[in-house]
Amino acid sequence: MFAERVLSGMRPTGSLHLGHYHGVLKNWVELQNEYECLFFVADWHALTTHYDTPEVIEKNVWDMVIDWLAAGVDPAQATLFIQSRVPEHAELHLLLSMMTPLGWLERMPTYKDQQEKLSGKDLSTYGFLGYPLLQAADILIYRANQVPVGEDQVPHIEFTRELARRFNHLYGREPGFEEKALAAVKKMGGKKAKLYEELRTRFQQEGDDEALESAKALLNDTQNLSMGDRERLFGYLEGGGKMILAEPQALLTVASKMPGLDGQKMSKSYNNTLALREEQDSLVKKIRTMPTDPARVRRTDPGTPEKCPVWQFHMVYSTDSLRQWVQEGCTSAGIGCLECKQPVIDAVLEEQKPMRERARMYHDDPTLVRNIIADGCEKARELANETMRDVREAMGLNYS
Repeated sequence: MFAERVLSGMRPTGSLHLGHYHGVLKNWVELQNEYECLFFVADWHALTTHYDTPEVIEKNVWDMVIDWLAAGVDPAQATLFIQSRVPEHAELHLLLSMMTPLGWLERMPTYKDQQEKLSGKDLSTYGFLGYPLLQAADILIYRANQVPVGEDQVPHIEFTRELARRFNHLYGREPGFEEKALAAVKKMGGKKAKLYEELRTRFQQEGDDEALESAKALLNDTQNLSMGDRERLFGYLEGGGKMILAEPQALLTVASKMPGLDGQKMSKSYNNTLALREEQDSLVKKIRTMPTDPARVRRTDPGTPEKCPVWQFHMVYSTDSLRQWVQEGCTSAGIGCLECKQPVIDAVLEEQKPMRERARMYHDDPTLVRNIIADGCEKARELANETMRDVREAMGLNYS
């Protein structure tokens, strides 16, 4: 079985805002403590919609990586790299395109959604139609089995699973597969081999999912198997061939509840953001001038917190007792709007303080960031090459 490995990426859209931090980066920081993690800059993906303005991408790449590091993503725990520096992604994307039904791409729900949202751009390109396939290649090339996504991205993971299944079915039947699988069973030792066969039979004849999971656990615990034999036995277990590409699982993440300054979702397109490393004076000014409950025209007018964008910030940053103080003070006109905003200002500044400190080091010495990415790209290429060796061999492309 493949290692517990997480893969996630972000398009380089420039400096990140607090919506990115609460929606993605906080989760990355937690995941790096639990799994082997690979986090990548999806610069080729940026070209699927910004193919006519590539000049903005390079600066955005480095700004975004500094934001990751500032947020607490640790290059000693996670591998950080740039997609285009690992050309094997493109090779796997090409090879997968040979066996991907066109209808699978056209049915992706995000394909038509994005075309409607970005109607001002000509997106009738293969790159845009094929970006779910490139996304699948990004995942499959690292045999990542956990991909953190929101609900809207689950169809992409299901598409990737179907692709892996199709690839393994088409190309996983190596010559003499069954004989090699039976020989691998014997290497497990009598007791484990017998248990494996029993569990395999229960799964294949009765559809017993518990038996399947038990057999997978058994294989993971068997130390004397080579990687090739282990992969054969996983394939043999489910009635297929050798498992060349791993089927990933969606690691569902909680949707970000970070509001924008106007109460809508925080987004650059709404011009309502607070940057991850917003300058202190700018941050204070933005929060102090946030719109509030329209009913509070004068200081003495009572208000309704639920109708005020500032209240949504209190829901993210404040304690229960502080929220109670806001509720009572606002509804009785006991506090003014500026008084209500001050704890939010304090909390955001406190959250950003360590981020600014971490970022300063990388701004002062940009070679640190370049070196982190160079190391990450080297590690990523090693993993990608392992997969591509198996893929080329399975597709008959290892000419001697």
